[in-house]
Amino acid sequence: MKRGGVRIIGVDCATDPRKVGLALAQLDGSKARMLAAERGSDSSSVAGRIAEWMGADRRVLLALDAPLGWPLGLGDTLARHSAGEVVTTEPNRLFRRLTDRVVFAEIGKLPLDVGADRIARTAVAALDLLERLRALTGRAIPLAWGPGICEAEAVEVYPAGTLAALGVRSTGYKAPDQLERRREILGVLERRIELVGDGHALLENADILDAGICVLAALDFLNGEVIEPENPEVARREGWIWVRPPSIARPSRRGSGPPNGTRAPE
Repeated sequence: MKRGGVRIIGVDCATDPRKVGLALAQLDGSKARMLAAERGSDSSSVAGRIAEWMGADRRVLLALDAPLGWPLGLGDTLARHSAGEVVTTEPNRLFRRLTDRVVFAEIGKLPLDVGADRIARTAVAALDLLERLRALTGRAIPLAWGPGICEAEAVEVYPAGTLAALGVRSTGYKAPDQLERRREILGVLERRIELVGDGHALLENADILDAGICVLAALDFLNGEVIEPENPEVARREGWIWVRPPSIARPSRRGSGPPNGTRAPE
């Protein structure tokens, strides 16, 4: 199936809807154009805005910056655990998903532990948003596992990982006074996406800029330029971060994993 005509919606998820970043782009053939970029205000307006962008019959890819599942080891362990008993599961298997370990091994960027960090609340908010969108649009919105988008589908992305894979520093751009760092990242987006207006909204607000990076990650997914899961069954249970391979080859650290407690700065 041709990739033309796919509408891409990047969502920088947050528990506070006022901090949700949204970006809308249209992909026709090999050309992507940003149509809108803005910030949410309340939960109903975020879902309503995305539903408006999705429409009733467009091919749509939602790219969400939030975990969409939890580690299998966490669920299996807690299901048989009672208070006061020892936990024998190794912490990295308990709190981190397979995709988190693979992203760290291949790119050197470690996503937050959805099984242990506050990011779990963002994950719940993202899943709630998907359910609201299903109700508003009447569309199933399954997770996508390949680039042939037929209806409306969703993927999990990781802006910091996408930037790191491109060789771009993925920290130090979110504070209001870090304008030059955001300008650098905006330049990365402009290489692949024709921006709406002068890109002012993405430049001025880091949440909106992250939504724009979500669009960039979605383009990588649609181009098939992403790290594929070696164990699709586990990926479908835990979720999978779709991120491009690093631009500069680096030794794989698969199997070693990051030390317990190690986490990447946001």
